Amino acid sequence: MITFSSALIWLVFFAALFAFAGFWFAYRSQDGLEDVIVARNSQTSKATFYTLLATNMGTWILFGPAESATWGGIGTILGYALGSLLPSLLMIPLGSRIRQIMPNGHTLTEFVYARYGVSVYIFVLFIMLFYLFIGLTAGLTGIAQMVAILAPVPLWVTASIVMLCTLLYALYGGLKVTIFTDRIQMLVILPFILLILIIGWQATGGFTPTIKGLQEQAPHLLNPFDTDGMQTGITFFLAVCLTGLFYQGTWQRVFAAKDNKAIRNGFIVSGLVSFPIVFALGLFGLAFVGLSLPGSGSTALFSVVLNEAPYWLLIGMIFFGLALIMSSADSTISGLQSLFIVDLHRILPTVKQHKLLVISRCLLVAVSIVALLIASQGYSILYLFLLADLLCCAAAFPVFYGFYNSQYQHYQAWLSIIGGLVAGFYFFPMPGEPIQHLFESFILATLIPIVISILLLLLPRNQAFDFAQVRLVVKKFSN
Repeated sequence: MITFSSALIWLVFFAALFAFAGFWFAYRSQDGLEDVIVARNSQTSKATFYTLLATNMGTWILFGPAESATWGGIGTILGYALGSLLPSLLMIPLGSRIRQIMPNGHTLTEFVYARYGVSVYIFVLFIMLFYLFIGLTAGLTGIAQMVAILAPVPLWVTASIVMLCTLLYALYGGLKVTIFTDRIQMLVILPFILLILIIGWQATGGFTPTIKGLQEQAPHLLNPFDTDGMQTGITFFLAVCLTGLFYQGTWQRVFAAKDNKAIRNGFIVSGLVSFPIVFALGLFGLAFVGLSLPGSGSTALFSVVLNEAPYWLLIGMIFFGLALIMSSADSTISGLQSLFIVDLHRILPTVKQHKLLVISRCLLVAVSIVALLIASQGYSILYLFLLADLLCCAAAFPVFYGFYNSQYQHYQAWLSIIGGLVAGFYFFPMPGEPIQHLFESFILATLIPIVISILLLLLPRNQAFDFAQVRLVVKKFSN
């Protein structure tokens, strides 16, 4: 284990490196509000790939896939990995479509407001803000717990260093600087993932010891058709996939892409790269169970990799962890900032742009402090994550069906969302209760809105929605 003083020095040093690079780029690239929010039409296929992958590779990849494997085995790992892949593929037609309908857009909420009106807009805005906040809190909790495994550093110290250094450049530069730092952070993330896989292979002695141990202790984890594993895998698939469609950081990158070709290439490659990474890291959970290693499922990867690890690897893991959390945290901060600015402008249209930027930064600091306080306690926020996932599952079909069908009315979307929520919450556990029947909850929350929408479309049709209205309503911010 690293000493407190050494860990603190490396933490500050590595975090400051990323912060300095971001702040330097932001200082040299002072642009208007459009670049802060979306950096419109500026990113090539390669840049889009890097920033998407960096944004999606948060500290959750070190905890979630491996822990889920200890619950449901191969079936769950596959569901988790597919849930990470499919949003990238779905965003290709959705991204191209929203750029066609709303070429001057900034957020998904702008389209929802123009397409469905206030009620659906408020719900979508809430779930997007809620998911961003939970993601930020979870990321800070993850890096703080990771460093605590390596060194006796209090959770609040790690979380504070990460939050402060990320805010320094993310608040100042917005999306454009976030995309720049993503490329730097990927130079750390991808080699370290490969290194972890190599070390894991050596530490476990290959597949044979793990498979032998699982056959003796938990053979169901090896069976991809195990009922519990399949249900858990489908649950994770729906939760990860449909929630990913409401992540503002992804929509920002849709508008930042140079053209539809950049969207297609960037999203396809990032999805195809993320799938094997998530799947491979999930296998550490199977190794943890098969080799009967000490610890808990949430730290399965660390139990495998860090057993008698050399000092340089422990230091490297701090660098790796900071690259993961700062690449996702700065995207979350940028996503929150864009939502604040766009929706505050709708509420307060007479407020000048520089004041909107100041107000959004103040709100972000307040949100970051709350996230920091929660992360410093080390609480499990799995329940809140599942809640956000359920809300997104209920909204997914009604929101995105309206991208294409002009006959779909706002009341049909709202009733479909309500129906999905009622059905999903019927099986969803109350706070403090055992997490059971999640499969039924997520299946119903996802499918019931589809059924209701189809039935409502059989009713006599009203006037079709004119998608040209969206182009007229949503305008760029003047520089």
